[in-house]
Amino acid sequence: MPVVLSTASLSAAERGERRHHAVSRTFIPLDVRLLEDDPSPGSIVSNRLGSLQVSQVEAGPQVVTRSRRLIAGDGEEFLILTLQRRGSALKEQDGREARIGPGDFCLSDSSRLFRKKVESAFCFTSFHFPRQDLRVRDEDLRALTATAFSGREGSAALMATYFARLAREAAHLDAVAGRQYAATALDLLALLIDERSGRFTPQAPETAAATLVRVKDHILRHLAAHFVSVRYLHKLFQSEGVTVGEWIRTQRLERCRRDLLRSPAPGDGGAAVARRWGFTSPSHFSRAFRAAYGVAPREWRIHGLAGEAVTDAAERERSGGPARCP
Repeated sequence: MPVVLSTASLSAAERGERRHHAVSRTFIPLDVRLLEDDPSPGSIVSNRLGSLQVSQVEAGPQVVTRSRRLIAGDGEEFLILTLQRRGSALKEQDGREARIGPGDFCLSDSSRLFRKKVESAFCFTSFHFPRQDLRVRDEDLRALTATAFSGREGSAALMATYFARLAREAAHLDAVAGRQYAATALDLLALLIDERSGRFTPQAPETAAATLVRVKDHILRHLAAHFVSVRYLHKLFQSEGVTVGEWIRTQRLERCRRDLLRSPAPGDGGAAVARRWGFTSPSHFSRAFRAAYGVAPREWRIHGLAGEAVTDAAERERSGGPARCP
């Protein structure tokens, strides 16, 4: 259920004080100074996806500051990703200053001083979450605060698109799906930070994280296409007495069993077939195959091909012609 905070019903004199409390209540303790003599109405609409809070913020010109006093009185560390939708903002942190325009996004770290100035009416979407949920190095994060990430090109554009869609759907997601989508969002952000820090290479361990993000995104997008949640998906499989993971593993083994009976191409041994279907450890594949079918992959290939040859000969004898199309 969205949480809505609005100053529309208040007098201009009351909006300044209420705005200060609304911003601090929604995000972290902040000093808010409105730049209009007659403050415009403002609103904050928030939804929670696990530990990720998604908020759409609209208001008039203002300056928001995270001071040493506020940091000292706040024991928790949070990160805020701001996706600018209308208007532009000047963000300062860690000795840098960046202008964030519509379609761009930036990061702020609550554990250090920062300042944000907006000189005209604006709208942005913020994503507020505990620092510990983002698995990146502190020095890499510190190097990218108050940096404008363009939402129009490259990896940042892909991430901006995902975050924007997540914000639009946040109010309609159930708790389980919401947590999964939020986890994917933070995985994408971690990959972007690693990429900008020069830590993302094809040989690096982060490649596994990239693959995980793609797999998660594929699964979740297809869940959405069928209008089901993760929880409901598990319930569907429970009706057949199997988990989602067990079913996927069975399908991979069955495709390995099928491919082992095909005429082997050069270099297309049992290990190659296993890798094709996601088994990276030959010993693990052999144990799983034997547990499922009662024979080792090599034995299955030898005896299965011999069995097919006998069956083909019998069929040719009965029909007087070739049993299969060439």
